[in-house]
Amino acid sequence: MTYNIAVIPGDGIGKEVMEATILVLDNLDVDFNYTYCEAGDECLEKNGSALPDETLEIVRSSDACLFGAAGETAADVIVRLRQEMKMFANLRPVKSYPNTNSLSDNIDFIIVRENTEGLYIADKEELTEEGAIAKRIITREAEERVIDYAFKYAVENNKSKVTGVHKANVLKKSDGLFKEIFYEVGERYQDIEKEDFYVDATAMYLITQPQNFEVIVTTNLFGDILSDEGAGLVGGLGLIPSANIGENMALFEPVHGSAPDIAGKNIANPLAMMLSAVMMLRYLNENNAADKFENAILKLLSENKVLTKDLGGSSTTKEVTNEIINLL
Repeated sequence: MTYNIAVIPGDGIGKEVMEATILVLDNLDVDFNYTYCEAGDECLEKNGSALPDETLEIVRSSDACLFGAAGETAADVIVRLRQEMKMFANLRPVKSYPNTNSLSDNIDFIIVRENTEGLYIADKEELTEEGAIAKRIITREAEERVIDYAFKYAVENNKSKVTGVHKANVLKKSDGLFKEIFYEVGERYQDIEKEDFYVDATAMYLITQPQNFEVIVTTNLFGDILSDEGAGLVGGLGLIPSANIGENMALFEPVHGSAPDIAGKNIANPLAMMLSAVMMLRYLNENNAADKFENAILKLLSENKVLTKDLGGSSTTKEVTNEIINLL
């Protein structure tokens, strides 16, 4: 089977880490047909649009999408892609890897973040005579959908506990509804342990007891903030992949941005992009190829010889890529 993959390198180091990842994918026993398309700052300057309709159509007709990074237009690109493709769940695994600056060596949890509503949706923000106002919209349909996805993920990935995160002690109606739905949905999954914490307490527990989390499900803005805290637990954004999942489309991207200060210098860490591609392979049920790719990354980190500067090494992006290919 040949998979049609939309590829959006984007801006800055997005191009470099995407090129590195495609080189590794081409050394796996899976057939891909790549369609490259444009989005981001450079696309806006060139075409007058940060996300052209042509790109949307290519993504819409693909089996999956790989996305590198966007600069100042990130909200116009990735937020719109999520909404247009109805990708309601954002998945951000947080895992400790060998020889990295991880707080603990037994961290392994995933944050499932609602992707379509909440305070994070900028079109609900407006200026007023007094200043500005942003509307936080929480709907039963959207929250039930993402919470159910989190419990299903736990079942399918042998996780025993799901943690709901909210601020229902203050936001009694909106987050009160989220908490209510969390336990309603949880009733369908009797074998899964359920717990809930306030978001500020969760931020503390991620530092003091990160090994106690398995699956965290939360609303849009809370999930975004906690995901970056999670990255700090395990050595930085260079090791954090992500997936945006919808009913008919999925997009995979590293959490890091376009990093214009190091773009074009061949020193960017490609591992977050590569781990995002591993998530894509699992989404496509190409689990043998995913295992092979991920094991090569684990061996690279375990050997602690060929690493980029952010991981304490001095190797280039291309050197890391070639070593991953050798380890396959």
